[in-house]
Amino acid sequence: MNEQVNLQNIQRQAGVCLRRVSKSFGSVEVIRDVDLEIEGGEFVVFVGPSGCGKSTLLRLIAGLEEVSSGDVMIAGKDVTDEDPSDRGIAMVFQTYALYPHMSVAQNMGFGLKVAGRPKGEVEQKVQQAADVLQLNDYLDRRPGQLSGGQRQRVAIGRAIVRDPDVFLFDEPLSNLDAELRVDMRIEIARLHQKLGNTMIYVTHDQTEAMTLADKIVVLRAGRIEQVGSPSKLYDDPDNMFVGGFIGSPKMNFLEGIMRADGVEVAGVVLETKDIKTRPTDGTPVHVGIRPEHWRLAKSDKSAVPFTVGFSEFLGGASYLYGTIGSKSCTVNVEREAITKRGAVLNLTVDKNQICLFDQDEQRIR
Repeated sequence: MNEQVNLQNIQRQAGVCLRRVSKSFGSVEVIRDVDLEIEGGEFVVFVGPSGCGKSTLLRLIAGLEEVSSGDVMIAGKDVTDEDPSDRGIAMVFQTYALYPHMSVAQNMGFGLKVAGRPKGEVEQKVQQAADVLQLNDYLDRRPGQLSGGQRQRVAIGRAIVRDPDVFLFDEPLSNLDAELRVDMRIEIARLHQKLGNTMIYVTHDQTEAMTLADKIVVLRAGRIEQVGSPSKLYDDPDNMFVGGFIGSPKMNFLEGIMRADGVEVAGVVLETKDIKTRPTDGTPVHVGIRPEHWRLAKSDKSAVPFTVGFSEFLGGASYLYGTIGSKSCTVNVEREAITKRGAVLNLTVDKNQICLFDQDEQRIR
């Protein structure tokens, strides 16, 4: 049977909408007035530090937690008070939760069997999922005979056979080693391309967020800090938290003072792009510059002095760690620029790569 025909049967374009959703556990408010629109077919990643509320928000969408206030809409339907089984979702957890005494095929089809679906339909859906996930050679094996990545694919297959409107992933790669995480990231991205379903994915790993997402939702303390494409959040953060969280190594933050012709950093005035709400001359600001946006200056005129602390050669990239003034700073340089500890380099930066933030750590545009 043609795989593309099969996939058309399970493809969904169901959107998810959250309207002023809040969640409290006793007196502790963990989700605070979240408004979010997820288009049908999007791959959206919730990212943020531990305790920011990303997994709780996913569980509210799934119906595994009750909202304290607000509305949850899936495919245009208000599901706020619906049971998880009636929401058209399937969830993949960090733990595989496979039955060790069952074969791969039995594990994948178990939910359908319990639901009383005909044997032929169960076998067909299991076969379709196995085709998508390249599990055909493992259908008769038990989980103990599989690698961690294969077991995670079985868990994903168990979700696929349910024919959901929306897939929910709660840190599904956390138990895998680094190399396998990369492989599974690629497989999940391919799965989204094949199925076209709406997918919502939770992770604390901003690299996973950057590589997988159509849209990233950055959370902190139960609130959304910014929503946008990976490139939007990387290039144009709304605040210092997003600028520092998205990107590895993170954005450098230096102390600056606004001047009529730019911003002064470590005694040197750097030209800035036009700013609609430009602070007055003498206003202290935070200056954000990505490590790769620094360049070695051809002269010391209008150059910022950078004192090298130590270097790190990673093959495809080379980093210098040091200080500008009293602030720590990371610079991504050419291999030839790696130099000894204590050396002073003159750096410059294009005006379009400078981000300015006010004293409340909010972006100045």
